[in-house]
Amino acid sequence: MPKIMQQIPSQKAMFLNHLAQTNHLPLMLEIAEAQGSWITDTSGKRYLDLISGISVSALGHNHPSVQKAIIEQVQKHLHVMVYGEFVQSPQVAYAQWLTSQLPPALNNVYFTNSGTEATEGALKLAKRVTGRPKLISFVNAYHGSTQGALSLAGGEWLKAAFRPLLPQVYQIPFNSIEALDAIDEQTACVVVEPVQGEAGTVPANKDFLQALRKKATENGALLIFDEIQCAFGRTGTFCAFEDYAVVPDILLLGKALGGGMPLGAFIASKELMSTLMENPVLGHITTFGGHPVSCAAGLAMAQQLENDQLIAQVQAKNTYFTQAIKGAKVNGKGLLLSVETADFEQVTQLVKHCIARGVITDWFLFNDRSIRVSPPLNISYSELDVAIEVINDGLAAM
Repeated sequence: MPKIMQQIPSQKAMFLNHLAQTNHLPLMLEIAEAQGSWITDTSGKRYLDLISGISVSALGHNHPSVQKAIIEQVQKHLHVMVYGEFVQSPQVAYAQWLTSQLPPALNNVYFTNSGTEATEGALKLAKRVTGRPKLISFVNAYHGSTQGALSLAGGEWLKAAFRPLLPQVYQIPFNSIEALDAIDEQTACVVVEPVQGEAGTVPANKDFLQALRKKATENGALLIFDEIQCAFGRTGTFCAFEDYAVVPDILLLGKALGGGMPLGAFIASKELMSTLMENPVLGHITTFGGHPVSCAAGLAMAQQLENDQLIAQVQAKNTYFTQAIKGAKVNGKGLLLSVETADFEQVTQLVKHCIARGVITDWFLFNDRSIRVSPPLNISYSELDVAIEVINDGLAAM
């Protein structure tokens, strides 16, 4: 090899040197391309993506309808103006589609760049509407990594180095009806995941969410559902809250929302959202939120989910996967799942085994005993068979 070629650093070396690192164990797969449920690295090895970029790729990777929508929008225009000033058809069309899928009270969309920004906007909206200081979230919750969203998160180990965070944030046990007495007339909002993602895919109990709705209403607090991970059919209904007969005051969306492009949203009634128009004017601002390419991609993804009736297939795939895993408990709802092991050592062993065998899985922030399973909703049964075989082999080897 010529000497000059030897001096050129590898992509992996440049990744480690020039991109900010936030953990000591990055997966370090060097990606060449991704199609459907599969990712191919630069050596040509294919991996079954069992986590969809953490619940992002609901249609898998590079779906033709999403790709087509992106290309068509790029040919028209990219960014033209900060959010909320110009009428941009991708934003309008997607907002109309989203609200058509939701209860009448959720009829007004504010697009952001990400799920954590949706959380931030919703917290501001709750404080603006109620004029109250107190925020309530739940143990082992995760709502994003910016300072406000982090303030709500479970896991002091994740937050301690960044304190002081938001004041008057109180965490209470998840699925505990008795703990709901913490909600009072000083509470601006309660933020909850219908399925706690980073806790290891823990579903809320129906009676708990219904009691939470009642308690929030009685005290004039806004109820915020974080469905950043679990919306778009991941749990078997368009939004997880449909299965609980409970409607939030504010809904948070992200991850799958953009069809693989960066996009988030908080959704409320027009009455609530209009409070951001005055005292002060421009009560919430974003430059790139609702980027036209992201909105075009997201709408194409959502319409494809609907056309292919993929949400109706989620529960059958859940049953197929859950019943086929041997020697371990599968937790969660729909295709937002976890496979439980004995401890973090076994989790690490199982993740490494899966990747070596060409199946991508991962761990959780607040559950050190389980691996993550959140595949594309259009994953085939033959692809599920690949995942099942690899996971079962890994479990059997422990």
